Amino acid sequence: MPEIVRVRYDNARHTTALINLLDAYARDPAGGGEPLSDFARTNLVGALAARPFVFSVLAFDGDTPVGLVNAIEGFSTFACQPLVNVHDVVVLPSHRGRGIAAQMFAEVEVIARERNACKLTLEVLDGNAAARALYQRLGFTAYQLDPAMGQAQFLHKWLA
Repeated sequence: MPEIVRVRYDNARHTTALINLLDAYARDPAGGGEPLSDFARTNLVGALAARPFVFSVLAFDGDTPVGLVNAIEGFSTFACQPLVNVHDVVVLPSHRGRGIAAQMFAEVEVIARERNACKLTLEVLDGNAAARALYQRLGFTAYQLDPAMGQAQFLHKWLA
């Protein structure tokens, strides 16, 4: 059984694991296929620590970090409550299929409930069938209000 822990951004073991796992994800085709920039590697932990609405969860197999979830608290205006957006989900290829992501999501849900969040949100690429199947098993569904209006789409616009 992996050990699931809440990241302490002042803990060197945790922060090294976070950066290395996020870099592994960034290098994966599902993460864009490029390593983290030197800027991100150097500044990410401090930037996360400076934001009380961000939290992270790690999975360790013994001393080896094997999984990471980064989450960001947002706000639902319709519910007038916080929500938690799951921003990054990483499980090393060597440890996929063992239920580690589901265990990390269980901890994320505990934290979200502690924050009185009304829901969890996430985005997933169409081609990531394994992740989509996991999210469906965990109870995630496509977002829509009125079926006649269709499902929501995640869009982005770079500002740099």
